[in-house]
Amino acid sequence: MALSGYHLDFPLSIVLPHSLITPKKFLMSSSTHHISTDKTLLTVAGALFCLTLLTAGVHYLELPQPWSILAAMFIAVVKAGLVALFFMGLYWDKRFNMMLLITSLAFLALLGGYTLLDTLTRVHIIPGF
Repeated sequence: MALSGYHLDFPLSIVLPHSLITPKKFLMSSSTHHISTDKTLLTVAGALFCLTLLTAGVHYLELPQPWSILAAMFIAVVKAGLVALFFMGLYWDKRFNMMLLITSLAFLALLGGYTLLDTLTRVHIIPGF
């Protein structure tokens, strides 16, 4: 206390963040997080493993050129969706975050579609390739 004045010093609430002043039990009760069960996580992990095997299987099928890209991109989008929904918790999160996921997937499909339009109409300069 400078010069014997109590009003010349900073109050404790300005210096310390709110989380250090308020006890932890009061902070944790305001927001809850979903805890996934082991069964859910193992099921999703098994689905991701099966989709990985499906991706390798599609490669060995030797589909024609535009269909192999489409199949690989579709499987990759499904796998990314599973990771985002269950491992990142978007399935139990606010619906706004789900809307952001769906919008980003729509733009990804739009980007993939324009890319395929470009590759399907491209003239091959060197016929041997």
